[in-house]
Amino acid sequence: MKKPSPVIKKTSSPLGVMQEAEETSHILVIRLSAMGDVAMTVPVLRVLTATYPHLKITILTRGFFKPMFKGIPGVSVYKADIKGVHSGVLGLGRLAKELRDAGIDKVADLHNVLRSNVLKSVFYMFGVPVKQIEKGRNEKKALTRENNKVFKQLKPTIQRYADVFEALGYPLDLSTHQFPKKAKFSEKIRDLVGKEPKKWLGIAPFAQHNSKAYPADLMEEVLGELSDNLKIKVLLFGGGKKETAQLESWAKKFKNTLSIAGKLTLAEELALIANLDAMLSMDSGNGHMAAMFGTPVITLWGVTHPYAGFAPFNQPENNSLLPDLNQYPKIPTSVYGNKYPEAYENAIRSIPPKSVLKKIDEVLF
Repeated sequence: MKKPSPVIKKTSSPLGVMQEAEETSHILVIRLSAMGDVAMTVPVLRVLTATYPHLKITILTRGFFKPMFKGIPGVSVYKADIKGVHSGVLGLGRLAKELRDAGIDKVADLHNVLRSNVLKSVFYMFGVPVKQIEKGRNEKKALTRENNKVFKQLKPTIQRYADVFEALGYPLDLSTHQFPKKAKFSEKIRDLVGKEPKKWLGIAPFAQHNSKAYPADLMEEVLGELSDNLKIKVLLFGGGKKETAQLESWAKKFKNTLSIAGKLTLAEELALIANLDAMLSMDSGNGHMAAMFGTPVITLWGVTHPYAGFAPFNQPENNSLLPDLNQYPKIPTSVYGNKYPEAYENAIRSIPPKSVLKKIDEVLF
């Protein structure tokens, strides 16, 4: 079926530049995983749709992540069934055809992995332009290598996302971003959390790698002190059988502490996160989910470092608590926390509980 000719019109953007825009432009945005990386796309998409309201945006990601994009005008989610009908090269070819037939005419690949590169090849065959994220791999190698380390702030991942849209012809000014109004939460959430007038502090104590997670004994020191503060309600976030069991154990052990794990849908959990007074997170997804709502985020860092570009969006630099870099000068040892020299796995232990508690007090009160 022949594609209709685009209608061209002039539009004025918050960038102060007159833009030529195709009324029928339909951009596919590829970001399949992980949770934190997907969450970081949200502020960019808010700016994109506010700057270019004529655009139609389809996000190719896991169906589980759909609630993250709620409330962004012109944005829909296309579920990637990469373990089912979209698995393998043939499945990805089928997926690309489905998306082309849905009217996709430009692609922003914010993932740049093997799967998205297969899709890129198929889209090129269809004549659909694709722009991909520049991950800065050489810069990150220089930042994380043991010898001759180049220790400097790299471009934030969220800006790398924005650069992809600029390459497609849609420059963005992320400083124009506006957070949405706080999401309303259900009586179910209110009944779960309680109705006492307290500060709600979320704590997400886990990470994909142990080198990025605050040790359990130190976290217990923090929870013990917080439990004696009658002005604070601690809400524990996490998932998985082992993590959920640990969170429930802490909730029973400490006063004014509640585990949220497994009790809410993702949409409900996001509504709760949007209404927290603060979130204490590792270098992990929960911090990014809180940041996309403008919730104050305190992050604890182990062998990774904010300089790699993964600090939560729009958060003060001094909300990132770092290990003792004099004692552990090789940090960051990797971008994801999966590589580190001997004895560095415990680097995060050099962040004292009293420093964590002091920062929580500063942010909450």
